[in-house]
Amino acid sequence: MSNRYPFELKPLPYEYNALEPHIDEATMKLHHDKHLKAYVDKLNEIVGPYPEFHNWYLETFLCNIHSLPNNLQTPIRNNAGGVYNHNLFFSLLSSKDTNSIPIGNLAEKIEKDFGSYENFKEKFKEAALSRFGSGYAWLVIDRNKNLKIITTANQNTPLELNLYPVLVIDVWEHAYYLKYNNRRNEYIDNFFSVLNFKKAEELYNRFFA
Repeated sequence: MSNRYPFELKPLPYEYNALEPHIDEATMKLHHDKHLKAYVDKLNEIVGPYPEFHNWYLETFLCNIHSLPNNLQTPIRNNAGGVYNHNLFFSLLSSKDTNSIPIGNLAEKIEKDFGSYENFKEKFKEAALSRFGSGYAWLVIDRNKNLKIITTANQNTPLELNLYPVLVIDVWEHAYYLKYNNRRNEYIDNFFSVLNFKKAEELYNRFFA
């Protein structure tokens, strides 16, 4: 799939119902086919009239927001961020046969930086619950190669902050409201049951490659 203009809707790496009962099929269809597609379409609409940016990768836009013309910074942040954040989020969810506990180097680093996986989960949940309104909670690697938990508003990404993402949860209401209504805490708990730590480990190791 194209990571440059024209951007394309990346298919899910599993069936819409693969995450049942933790995340329902109706939510996945709405989230991917409607919300993510809208960000892809809008991003192409924004970038289309600017051929000087047609060779920029999605991550290039997000790492260089402040070098863009002023009139493009907010719409690019919102829509390129919407594409990047959703693609990463969906890639970090897993069907039943994948690994939902930390493995390898990431497991060791979580143990070192947070004391235990259970302590990490508690702090990550606190962060995800603390994000007022729409946004995301992230596990990122900072400049000192330490793990940090942060939140971002709307479709902002850690890339703009020179932080490298390892995992993310979407806490926009459309990510969970059909099934969980206002019970974000229950959605977060069940998120850990479908979190693909094989992918998280891959992202972690890629940072150090």
